[in-house]
Amino acid sequence: MWSRSSDGRRIAAITVIGTAIVLPLVVFVLGPNMPPGKATEVAKGQVTDNTVLLVVMTPFTVFILGYLVYAIVVFRAPKGETELRDGASMRGHMPSQIAWLVTTTAAVLFLAIFGTTELLANNGAGSGSGPNPVAKPSGAMLPVQVIGQQWEFTYRYPTYGGVETAELVLPAGQEVAFHVTSLDVVHSFWAYELGVKADANPGVDNVAYVKPTKIGTFQIRCAELCGLWHGYMFDTGRVVGAADFNTWIAAQRKQFAGVEKYLPKYSPSYSPDPTFRAG
Repeated sequence: MWSRSSDGRRIAAITVIGTAIVLPLVVFVLGPNMPPGKATEVAKGQVTDNTVLLVVMTPFTVFILGYLVYAIVVFRAPKGETELRDGASMRGHMPSQIAWLVTTTAAVLFLAIFGTTELLANNGAGSGSGPNPVAKPSGAMLPVQVIGQQWEFTYRYPTYGGVETAELVLPAGQEVAFHVTSLDVVHSFWAYELGVKADANPGVDNVAYVKPTKIGTFQIRCAELCGLWHGYMFDTGRVVGAADFNTWIAAQRKQFAGVEKYLPKYSPSYSPDPTFRAG
């Protein structure tokens, strides 16, 4: 691979030294501030996952950038030379080829095993990938249905009479099972600070799990181009204490008692006909 063995040793040294400098910055400075934050166990897990990906990528990134800079500086044309010509052919250095294949294969296998382990962690595998996640969190869960429609999200609470609200409020410390669907076109429910993103497809019940741990607000966006007013399809959700949630949900049921009889029975999905949402 190298025209001279000294080139290989220099680039290896650049990679080692550069990695030693950059890696602590990735782990201790960039990693803890990675999105989406630490408002939920799911979000914390995503921060960890993103940090691990950066750690694995760092040596390869340093090597590629170091090699690029080295090649530009060392292999540039001599000053004053105007004739374009190819450089010396560099091939057939078996040790460097084997080292590259071994390290990249090890990195890919590690990430595959790590990703699978994270997918089956205690927070469940529900991530908007369908109605039957391969792993579920333990303990009682509060089901909340997220209904996408042009151009807003509404939220049903089946364990509270199926009341449907225009605001998403969740109790802190309670495992939540989002059931995400749509009444018309494909939307995407993205609760940024919660670390939740699930497509809202008509006729499909996409399940995502989350356990809010911090009282506060979180931003909700539609992350799928869904029509003219897609950019205005956003909302602000709230995480509140258990007592405040009980007070809020009771007020919602009282407020919407007059129209509750017109809502269909809770179903994993509904007809796009707004006058009759048959499952």
